Amino acid sequence: MAVLPVLEFPDPRLRKVAEPVTEFTDALQTQIDDMFDTMYEEKGLGLAATQVDYHYRVVVMDFSEDRSEPLVFINPEFEVLDEEPNEYQEGCLSVPGFYEHIYRAAKVRVKALDRHGKPFSLDVDELMAVCVQHEIDHLDGKLMVDYLSPLKRNRIKSKLQKAQKKREG
Repeated sequence: MAVLPVLEFPDPRLRKVAEPVTEFTDALQTQIDDMFDTMYEEKGLGLAATQVDYHYRVVVMDFSEDRSEPLVFINPEFEVLDEEPNEYQEGCLSVPGFYEHIYRAAKVRVKALDRHGKPFSLDVDELMAVCVQHEIDHLDGKLMVDYLSPLKRNRIKSKLQKAQKKREG
């Protein structure tokens, strides 16, 4: 297992649209395990493959306090079950240190394949619905900052670029 580097906004690789998974190989299983290790190390609830520069439609999540309920969504899609938007304060491992109020659908049905290619669907609400939508956005090259005003987005971009330069030099 390995902890992978997480790409940070405004890295252009975060904008790449992920490809569907077509083969369930040993390499895919290792990638999933590495994604869990990375998510747990970074103290996240979810992680999209795009965030670790792996451009396939894979998402991992775990909402349990003891990290005992790992979920894998391969080629996930969702449909909105409740049009009423909920406002949540979202954070993102690719936008570290920033938490912003974002409106998302309150309840969704996610359809995906598990890590072995078996199809499943889940109706989710609250925090899990937010996380599903957030992570699928990553697979589509969209970030939480895209829901913010241009002014706010540019401020965050400047602060993250400044922090990155500081780390590098």
